[in-house]
Amino acid sequence: MCRVDTAALRDLAVSVAGRLGREIEVAIHLVSAREMGRINGQFLGHVGSTDVITFDQGSTSERLKGELFISIADAVKQAVEFRTRWSGELARYVIHGLLHLNGYDDLEPAARRVMKRQETRLLRLESRRRSLLERPVRGRRGSPGGS
Repeated sequence: MCRVDTAALRDLAVSVAGRLGREIEVAIHLVSAREMGRINGQFLGHVGSTDVITFDQGSTSERLKGELFISIADAVKQAVEFRTRWSGELARYVIHGLLHLNGYDDLEPAARRVMKRQETRLLRLESRRRSLLERPVRGRRGSPGGS
């Protein structure tokens, strides 16, 4: 089971926005793959789930403003595929969404490479916060995973 430390998630988003020279007014929705598929179909006309969808709600040169929808199931699936932690994938999706709100685009290959470089740079800078996103899952007696 994945448990997200939402305070650490908020701190990550605020820190990344600060590194981009922006204030932040962003809602981050952690949704199921099914819900992500519904959103993807309704708003983008695509079939199936995806990792992150960003809706800009009037970002300016001073403030990132919008909503990020993130599929935890996709983060877990990608983590297995790329042999990384799901929390690292979650951090990547938050950064990716914030970069979209900051004006980055990934539709064309050249723009995608620029965005990916910035995403990777920010992930490295935020490595400490990224590791704090996972909240331990406690068993019935209070020990991690124990019973």
